[in-house]
Amino acid sequence: MVKQPRYETVTLEKIVGGGQALGTLSDGRKCFVWGGLPDETVTFRVTKKKAHFIEGIVTEVLHASPERIAPRDASSYLSTSPWQIMTFSAEQNYKAALIKEAFELHNVVLPHKIDVYTDRRKFQYRNKVEFSWFSERAGESYPDTLDLAFFRRGSKGKIIVNECSLLPSGIITLAHSIRDLLHRKHISARQLKTLLIRSNQQGSCVWQLYIKDRLPNIITREETEMLPAQGGEIIYSDPRSPASRITARLAKFGDTTLTDTVLGTPFRYACEGFFQVNIPVYEQALRDMQEWVSYPKCTTLANNDTGGENLPVIDLYAGVGTIGLTIGGDNATLIEINESAVAEMQRNITALGRANARAVLAPSEKALDFITPNHVVIVDPPRAGLHADVIAKLLETAPPRIIYLSCNPVTQARDTALLTEEYNIRAHRGYNFFPRTPHIEHLVVLDRK
Repeated sequence: MVKQPRYETVTLEKIVGGGQALGTLSDGRKCFVWGGLPDETVTFRVTKKKAHFIEGIVTEVLHASPERIAPRDASSYLSTSPWQIMTFSAEQNYKAALIKEAFELHNVVLPHKIDVYTDRRKFQYRNKVEFSWFSERAGESYPDTLDLAFFRRGSKGKIIVNECSLLPSGIITLAHSIRDLLHRKHISARQLKTLLIRSNQQGSCVWQLYIKDRLPNIITREETEMLPAQGGEIIYSDPRSPASRITARLAKFGDTTLTDTVLGTPFRYACEGFFQVNIPVYEQALRDMQEWVSYPKCTTLANNDTGGENLPVIDLYAGVGTIGLTIGGDNATLIEINESAVAEMQRNITALGRANARAVLAPSEKALDFITPNHVVIVDPPRAGLHADVIAKLLETAPPRIIYLSCNPVTQARDTALLTEEYNIRAHRGYNFFPRTPHIEHLVVLDRK
């Protein structure tokens, strides 16, 4: 027997940190709903049911908010950018409110009005995408279909994707070319895992096709020369893992290393490596951070402009070095756990001739001896925030300034609450790195009391 979907009707109250709209059902349970906005009355399909709350996706808007607009990607926006349904000014306001709420949750009062920087580019800003695949049998005498897909939000299913407004046209064109090539060979989605494509600011693309079967000739060298890309790879990825992990590199074509310039500094990075998705907005964050690298310099973020001295910089969670090598000065130590990122970082250091810069392969929590009272510390951790040992070391050594860029204001607020034992917040600013999505970046500058 097929289980029938369950529907509920509710008036939504507010946007919450995960990006959904929150409502309260008649029995007192909370519901977290995608596709709805505050003050709207909606009907939604229940996708997850727990004892004290449920989750769902809006199927009908009974009373619409004045902030509601038609999504550009009507069939796929929930999977990629669920805030396409609101005006851009509403998005900016909600992101500022979520930053404020995250810090208030940890009893931290931000000293200035919350500003969320945007370059107002809402679409075609992403330089990286990872597609899944979908096939269905057309009939016994016909081959499988083959389509690019994303996972459907709120379920285990997939949604076929032909276009995505967040991506530049070059990435879409390359994805279609690879899809059509594989389809002509009667390749099925069952043999494939994902397609990763990345482009630089000049529009050059590289690709990685992750496959579940060891088929090095799934695309030939001659065929890759017809693709609109500077290079690509065929990668076997263990089918027992759902993630696109590199088990073995089966074939490589052309140049698979991208180059980009960040604040005038050239960088090399791999297709699968960590690099910023929205470089223009990232550069503004770097410019803001750069004003605070000299200690005890105070800047226009706090409406002050006094001079300072240059202290050596420790850059934790450094990636390929885009922070430390652009704003870290001549004496920077960059700590990173990913081996391939550190290899690229070292190549960048050598190419830039930074004799006093050091690349260190280590988890940040295992490189605590590098943190001293005579360093400015820059941190840009993953969504989980700072490791507890890193916070303990910062409190113990009390470096004069901590510059903390975060992709998750909730964990940043938690960490800041702990650090305020020894530090005051000097400046802060939000950044809309990912327009039309709930994701927020936030900068906090902390000075030793």
